[in-house]
Amino acid sequence: MKTVLAQLQSARKAGTPICCIRTADPAGTIRTIMNAEFYHPMGKSKGKAALLAWDIVTGLQAVDRSDDPSKPGEAALTACLGGADQSNSVNPVEALTMLQKLPVGGIAFIHNAHRILDQMGPSQAIWNLRDIYKANTRMLILLCPSITLPAELQQDILILDEALPTDEELRQLAFRLYQGVQLPTPDLATQEKIIDATLGLAEFPAEQAMAMSLTRNGINIEELWGRKRSAINQTPGLSVWMGGEKFKDIGGCANVKDFLSAVIQGRDNPRGIVFIDEIEKSIGTGQDTSGVSQGMLQQLLSWMEDNNATGSIFIGPPGAAKSAISKALGNEAGIPTIALDLGGMRASLVGESEARLRNALKVIDAVTQKRAFFVGTCNSIAILPPELRRRFKAGTFMFGLPTKAERQMIWGLYIKKI
Repeated sequence: MKTVLAQLQSARKAGTPICCIRTADPAGTIRTIMNAEFYHPMGKSKGKAALLAWDIVTGLQAVDRSDDPSKPGEAALTACLGGADQSNSVNPVEALTMLQKLPVGGIAFIHNAHRILDQMGPSQAIWNLRDIYKANTRMLILLCPSITLPAELQQDILILDEALPTDEELRQLAFRLYQGVQLPTPDLATQEKIIDATLGLAEFPAEQAMAMSLTRNGINIEELWGRKRSAINQTPGLSVWMGGEKFKDIGGCANVKDFLSAVIQGRDNPRGIVFIDEIEKSIGTGQDTSGVSQGMLQQLLSWMEDNNATGSIFIGPPGAAKSAISKALGNEAGIPTIALDLGGMRASLVGESEARLRNALKVIDAVTQKRAFFVGTCNSIAILPPELRRRFKAGTFMFGLPTKAERQMIWGLYIKKI
């Protein structure tokens, strides 16, 4: 969140009137901004900036710290209401019109802004605030998990992404939880396991997962991982592979096993496996004329390049163990295998598919600590765009049908399972 705070400070100094923060925890975002204590643009002597928040149920409300006797939010709310009943501010157009009276230097938050931006009334009311707010360093902050801006606002809103909690922030969450129940601080090894099991979650679900996994002896790591898997599975297009297979449970494929074993034991060993099954069907050139595949392809290419992510492509006929090796790789390394279903991210609204992919990559980035190893399986590599194949720098492997010796090995493995 520090990065977003720094960007907000810069935007405020530049007189940016409207910005949007994509966040999974809007209450936490408001709390962090409130605790950062933004002051009046004319200096601290003028007092703290007034903060207001709006949602569709309670309307406009003041945002003040309980230990701040000056209550600038309460004063700002009175000024905006202008004698009107607070219930009138439940209507988004009425509330945005009232916010024209927000005191100089004030900040107003709009919850779930993506739900009202597709309506002409709220969209126009937001645009009406642009020049008014720019004149005296006021700011409207739209809060939402993801957003597609209407054409009339695309050039007027600064979009910021709130980062998921860092290792240290998750460590502090665990410390506060242990202190709250008067348990001794966990050792360093346990701290690292807790962090690994919560990376990729927003602050609130991470805190809830820790609390729900707490026992008399501390946090149950296995239960914490289970809650994390459930949270990741709720992200459209993402699921954590739950199987327990390892390389020894799969017959044949000796060359690729040896290579991947070297990868996961190397100096820059990955912290998570991203498995894309039949990648050519979901993001190949195909017959898609809507532009969705091209947009998702461009986003994936940019993300892999920016994060220096790499991986391997497995080619071969169905039943040649491409998917089995991919899924077993994470268990072999003791790291999560996350299935990325690009086809499952497609949505009917313009830009929504790309927004889902962006959110999924954000989760992958946090879970793998920027050390993701991609594995894509396909039956026909000719369909894959060459620029995508270039991102999989760890090699392309051809899976053939098993030889007679491999078939005997596979049969032996099946016999053992009976």
